[in-house]
Amino acid sequence: MTAAPSDDAAILEFDDVRLSFAGVKAIDGVSFHVGARELFAIIGPNGAGKTSIFNVLSGVYRPRRGRVRFDGRDLIGMRPHRIAALGLARTFQNIELFANLTVLDNLMLGRHTHIRYGALSAFAWLGRARNAELAHRAVVEDIVDFLELEQWREHPVRLLPYGIQKRVELGRALAADPKLLLLDEPVAGMNLEETEDMARFILDIRDELDLPMIMVEHDMGIVMDLADRIMAMDFGRAIATGAPAEVQNHPDVIRAYLGEEEAAS
Repeated sequence: MTAAPSDDAAILEFDDVRLSFAGVKAIDGVSFHVGARELFAIIGPNGAGKTSIFNVLSGVYRPRRGRVRFDGRDLIGMRPHRIAALGLARTFQNIELFANLTVLDNLMLGRHTHIRYGALSAFAWLGRARNAELAHRAVVEDIVDFLELEQWREHPVRLLPYGIQKRVELGRALAADPKLLLLDEPVAGMNLEETEDMARFILDIRDELDLPMIMVEHDMGIVMDLADRIMAMDFGRAIATGAPAEVQNHPDVIRAYLGEEEAAS
């Protein structure tokens, strides 16, 4: 069993958060924390509340109750761009890239929270702006190498295979130099080879970059192989949290996925 990180090591604390839409409880008193080098997975059937948690963390939704602390800062009420600037980056289930821009240009867009010069300086391409742009490009080139995107670096994204586009989406999030990475179904729609490649990169991010992650994913094979801990949800509630094998065999988790009759059999 993988030991849960101590609260002192937690980079994120999600405490008794509640969120409702027209009386429907999307998040019903959910609490969890994520350690400084942990890959924490959230699973559950469609409508369980997984995406709502990501939207609360990103500042898209504001819960009516609870506390969310990231790297010592309270996130409730903070605007999404401010949360991104603090070091929380996100990928999306549906690819959100600029299709007509190259891989390099899409990755450079991930550096926007680190830009400290104005449009006039950028247009003149002198001094501070030029030096900063070169520094940002160096960061992006490192990501290209890390994610093995060299052969596609100058290609428009719309011409790339789906699995490579998903990898570019991951790279754009990494370009923000995040302290915590949210992965929203990173292998959704991929074939076996693409899935194995993405799994390898996710492990490299954790082990080589020491970057904690929260992953929402329906592929249980990937979740069980990669996650340090898992929280299973159903109807907005956390029904089990623990090591992969512990959660996988929890009767409430089996019931949520298979139903009462199948679970009993």
